[in-house]
Amino acid sequence: MADQPSPSPQRKKGRESARNTRPNHAAKQDKRSRTPSFAPRSNGARWPKMRSYGAIDLGTNNCRLLVAKPSSDGFIVTDAFSRVVRLGEGLGETGRISNRAMDRAVAALSICADKLRRRNVTLARSVATEACRRASNGNKFIERVRSETGIALNVISAEEEARLAVLGCHILLEPGEGPALIFDIGGGSTELVLVDTTGNAPEIVDWLSAPWGVVSLTESERYDGSDADARAAAYAAMRQRVTDSFAEFASRLPYDTDADYRLLGTSGTVTTLASLHLKLPHYDRKVIDGLIVPAQSMRDISAMLAACPPSERAEIPCIGKERADLVVGGCAILDSILDIWPANRVGVADRGIREGILRSLMSSNEMKS
Repeated sequence: MADQPSPSPQRKKGRESARNTRPNHAAKQDKRSRTPSFAPRSNGARWPKMRSYGAIDLGTNNCRLLVAKPSSDGFIVTDAFSRVVRLGEGLGETGRISNRAMDRAVAALSICADKLRRRNVTLARSVATEACRRASNGNKFIERVRSETGIALNVISAEEEARLAVLGCHILLEPGEGPALIFDIGGGSTELVLVDTTGNAPEIVDWLSAPWGVVSLTESERYDGSDADARAAAYAAMRQRVTDSFAEFASRLPYDTDADYRLLGTSGTVTTLASLHLKLPHYDRKVIDGLIVPAQSMRDISAMLAACPPSERAEIPCIGKERADLVVGGCAILDSILDIWPANRVGVADRGIREGILRSLMSSNEMKS
């Protein structure tokens, strides 16, 4: 197998809650998702000792690729690619992936396929998440991707998405006692994962996949961005939608007034806000990945961005026009997470599903060698 079995949540209640927040999946989740998703032509020779592995994460907003080789302390990235494709644009209204969104995604995936070939990748896994889970034409899109790029996308479940995100970033959790919360704010959904870190590896205790991400939440609230009162009302409405979707999960979270709540986030929202916290003139992964930011600073920056007109947000370094309309939705989600998990600090990870895929592929395949 190309991947390892997923550690299931330990609490049935949490599993049911996560299912109940989702619509019926229109695109089938591929039962064979642990098979290689891209395989270049082979001449029958044995693979080189230093194999190259690839991971593609096609989300509701972004298409991302990592190519890496194993190393003694993990892996070395040899190539990477990221592009905003907005696959889920308009999905909330129509229930379908638009032709324009498909075109953007296929163009990005074609670049990924070319990189996999040029880097002689011997084993890869390519996953699609919320947009393809929801879309009534998700299967048609996946067939088109395979036909035009050679990439076989696996539509993974929300549970698998949460597991891979944890696997990819948990190493950045602050040391400490008691449970920790890891979250991933995506384009179409947000995954919250409660983990126990008392063992050798984090164990998933409970989890939730809420149907709000930066794209779906932004599209749920149409408002006049030039009107300060309208901006404030829209932000409050976004916060309420997210709070309602978190309510049942929040009621199950352990609460201790003396606890040092640990919180780690992997998403464009937290990396962007961390960049603003440091007042960076441009994004720099080297200083952001693994950064610890005071939670109050995150809240203050969120309030500032929510109050700004879109034109002003677009001029802020590390945001720009591409993210000016979506970042406020991410801020609303982060604020709501801090409401239910009152951490004093927020860990920031510029890593997640792709890294989780690579670790799974390497661990499984290297053991066979």
